[in-house]
Amino acid sequence: MGHNKTEFNPLMISRYYSLIVFLLLVVLAAAVAGQFTAGVWYYETMQQPAWNPPGWLFGPVWSILYMLMALAAWMIWQTGHRLRNGALAWWLIQLLLNVAWSWIFFGLHRVGFALLEMSLLIGILIMCMQSFRLISRPAAALMLPYLFWLLFGWALNLTIWLMNGGGLQSIIN
Repeated sequence: MGHNKTEFNPLMISRYYSLIVFLLLVVLAAAVAGQFTAGVWYYETMQQPAWNPPGWLFGPVWSILYMLMALAAWMIWQTGHRLRNGALAWWLIQLLLNVAWSWIFFGLHRVGFALLEMSLLIGILIMCMQSFRLISRPAAALMLPYLFWLLFGWALNLTIWLMNGGGLQSIIN
């Protein structure tokens, strides 16, 4: 008898469990980061550049970026490559730094320190992408929109910091 393509294949199902894990990780990161919101201190008291995106744009953009991040990590996991654990360690570190930025900027109201933290985040993301590229160029490419968004966010963070009295003292205080 021939192979029936409609029969249940547990290996195929188990392959997608890891995708669910990566999706849950980014959902958890988004949920934790979402606990720290702009609030009154940000929108009503701080000067902002005219090119600051409207608040409604952040949710859809981050949803797409988190999906791409999860998909990229899953692709790396699926390769079974000997370097995948190191690459995924960089991915987890950048995910934690992503959450930390929201806490520093929105939770602690430390705009200057958040700028420094985002600089570290971008550097770690680049390390992550480099390690992904060694394993899967498509997975690394899926992280590019996130890098571009972070670079935009870095410029926005810098501008807000400068417009609101930024300087070395404002990083410390």
